[in-house]
Amino acid sequence: MASLTVQNISKSFGQAGVIKNLSFEVRDGEFCVLLGPSGCGKTTLLRIIAGLEEASGGTIVIGDRRVDTLAPRDRDLAFVFQTYALYPHLTVAENLAFTLEVRGAARAEIRRRVDETAKTLGLDGLLARKPRELSGGQRQRVAVGRAIIRHPKLFLFDEPLSNLDAALRGEMRGELARLHKRLGATILYVTHDQAEAMTLADKIIVLDRGAIQQTGAPAEIYHAPANLFVAGFVGSPRMNFAEGAVNGAGLFIGEDCRFDVSEMLPDNVKRGDTPLTIGIRPEDLTIAADGPAAIEGRVEIVEDLGSDKFVHVASAGRGWVARMAPEAPLKPGGAVRLRAADGKLHIFHSGRRIGR
Repeated sequence: MASLTVQNISKSFGQAGVIKNLSFEVRDGEFCVLLGPSGCGKTTLLRIIAGLEEASGGTIVIGDRRVDTLAPRDRDLAFVFQTYALYPHLTVAENLAFTLEVRGAARAEIRRRVDETAKTLGLDGLLARKPRELSGGQRQRVAVGRAIIRHPKLFLFDEPLSNLDAALRGEMRGELARLHKRLGATILYVTHDQAEAMTLADKIIVLDRGAIQQTGAPAEIYHAPANLFVAGFVGSPRMNFAEGAVNGAGLFIGEDCRFDVSEMLPDNVKRGDTPLTIGIRPEDLTIAADGPAAIEGRVEIVEDLGSDKFVHVASAGRGWVARMAPEAPLKPGGAVRLRAADGKLHIFHSGRRIGR
């Protein structure tokens, strides 16, 4: 395997800049996820790395070799597409063998690698079947097998699980995690699904409108989002936000809430006239049985998921979502008082996260 270094990559279509001077590195053996909404440029970036799109500027290095001037087949990488891209008239074994045959590998070597790959992916008993005889998850495993059979330096995955139902996505996430651990492969994986990103990645790169918003480990992205975009995009239900300002006593005053931020506010932020945004995750809102409450409102909806309850609270014409334990005694129409768990507030100024 090998590392990947992307330096100052840009891509424009006419006057529109789709990717804006991006630079990042994926270490040898690292599972890196490009996470972002549709249209943010993540698939275009993946295609540029693969050589399927031409960059407007910048360089790409795999290992110690610059590859942006090379043809796709000479970059020693494997691309797993969103669609399975299997040959319908070939068996599983023939699909797996195809790329090796094109490259002129010896027949005995092809047979050995097909058997090895099929065993790794649990395809042993399916080698004689055609793609139409396979389930969605089995087809996806064949598509992954066609990539790993070549032993490339770098794997590129473009939303490979998006065509699967929820149960199969969960199953395939586990299989991909085990496969990465077994192979020690260098993987760059594109998705808009934060569950995939959080469970698979060693490192997440969050993209929006062609620019990197934050890079970090999954826990860092979730618990210390760099800006309002990352805070709102990562997390389900999404983070609650309120706008307001801090008074002289260090109390954040919003339209329908009050939070004590006196121990969190940096010394260089003026109190009283500086507009700020407070963010709090739904799981960090708790019932204020006694004492002061940060939010007072009325329960509108309770989504009972069995393991959790998502409680939607209306307060002063706006909404909050709290993630509660299943035994939480809250029902639609009832009054509720909420407060924030200690140390769980996020403060944003001009869109950027601040705080001690």
